[in-house]
Amino acid sequence: MDEGNGVPQGAEPEGAAGAEPMPEGDFELAKPERPSPLHEPDPYSTPPYGEPGPWAPAPPVQHPVATPAQGTPMTPPAVGAVPPAVVAVPPEPAPAPTAPAGPIAPAAPIPPAPPIAPIASAPPTVPVAPPAPASAPLSAPQPPADPWGRYDPWAAGPLQQPGAAAVHGGRRPRRRRAALGWTLALVLVAAGLGGLVGGYVEREGIGGEVTLPQAKGVPAGRAPDSVAGIAARALPSVVTLHVSGSDEEGTGTGFVLDDRGHILTNNHVVAPAASGGKISATFSDGTSVKATVVGRDSGYDLAVVQVSGVHGLTPLTLGDSDDVRVGDPVVAIGAPFDLANTVTAGIISAKERPITAGGEKSDGSDVSYVDALQTDAPINPGNSGGPLLDSRAHVIGINSAIRSADSGAETESGQAGSIGLGFAIPVNQAKRVAEELINDGRATHPVIGVDLDMGYSGDGARVDSRAPDGGPAVVKGGPAERAGLKAGDLITGVDGEPVHTGAELIVRIRAHQPGDRLRLTVERGGTEREVSVVLGTAEQN
Repeated sequence: MDEGNGVPQGAEPEGAAGAEPMPEGDFELAKPERPSPLHEPDPYSTPPYGEPGPWAPAPPVQHPVATPAQGTPMTPPAVGAVPPAVVAVPPEPAPAPTAPAGPIAPAAPIPPAPPIAPIASAPPTVPVAPPAPASAPLSAPQPPADPWGRYDPWAAGPLQQPGAAAVHGGRRPRRRRAALGWTLALVLVAAGLGGLVGGYVEREGIGGEVTLPQAKGVPAGRAPDSVAGIAARALPSVVTLHVSGSDEEGTGTGFVLDDRGHILTNNHVVAPAASGGKISATFSDGTSVKATVVGRDSGYDLAVVQVSGVHGLTPLTLGDSDDVRVGDPVVAIGAPFDLANTVTAGIISAKERPITAGGEKSDGSDVSYVDALQTDAPINPGNSGGPLLDSRAHVIGINSAIRSADSGAETESGQAGSIGLGFAIPVNQAKRVAEELINDGRATHPVIGVDLDMGYSGDGARVDSRAPDGGPAVVKGGPAERAGLKAGDLITGVDGEPVHTGAELIVRIRAHQPGDRLRLTVERGGTEREVSVVLGTAEQN
């Protein structure tokens, strides 16, 4: 073997038959020509016609399995069924190793790369389910866990986006719920901001003209027992009296007693016109007529006047003052300070208040003793003689006196103002006196036939030792003498109720009428006893 070339002596290299011997010395190896392909080269160098490129094995193909209708039983696969086969594409053969340096034999032509064998797969055995009944509901196909499991690049039909079913079935509802939540949040925020802005605008008065709210649809009528209902029924029967005399004048109130024009009022209202003065009566509709005195009584502070030439008079109904209870609602009507047709309201504050009023004469003949109803309905000068009405618009009292802050109990002839302490003559007492004044021109007073010591400062009413004219203090043959009373006896009670002063005893007696029987508690020499007295009659104009 010849050293240096690796060829046995006397032997020719394979494939070099007939070739001329190579000249000695430096030379350049000639590259053998590579056979060209039978078609034009691919300008994009796409394998296998261009240069070899990177080829990755295709992902395994998993054909989707048809989902049977809901409620259809699944048939298990047949025993021995061949699962789908997946054939991988063989990798590109590695290039051949280069021969050692030396005489190079012409290279054999490079055959074209073998074409890629198609992927063979055995069709999977899929059980064919019977068609679902027409009435069976269709169930939506469930997406596979692996989104690439549905991708088959060699499958016929339109392309499918991996995960499309998952987006439609899972993400979109969540996105819709999230969008709905954000929408509700925005609505709530907008409503809150709108309320704050609206409140600020309203408080600051920003905007157009201000329109004040006003109630509409108020019913025209009023309940009969309401103050408005009582006033509506009583006002046509109430009159305002303007009285003028030789040296004084004043204003008072009265109300109609009957259809003959008799009007009841207080004695101190008409007293200035008793000796030739003038009296005018003005009704609520503005009609004004003259009035004349029929009769008056200073002991009860009552008087009756009469109007003429007026038709259609409506008298007020007289109630029962004995049935009045403390706390009952009342309405007073009058002309305080000459403000005609004034209506005030209140309650009955107390009953049987012993009130004395008047007393301008030295002999005390003008003193009024009233067992009065107390009310907090505002009564002022000018209310005198007006009616005190209950909830049925019935007269239960005649407003007569007030107690002011700077004086004691007095009639309304003064100018003192109301402090919520008004007093009215009970109508049961006024009714008897008014009937006597209309029928007889004078009224009778119940008496027991004694003279009292009005200066006694102890508790009770003491019988005086003698009369003012010097006669006996106990009238001979009178009710007190028949009951056994004597001068100096101390009367401490009437019908079980305590008596503290002489004026209070007179009030208790005048609350009754002649002929009534009273039970008196009398103390004599430290011993108390009860005596029965039948009231007598005394006349007073």
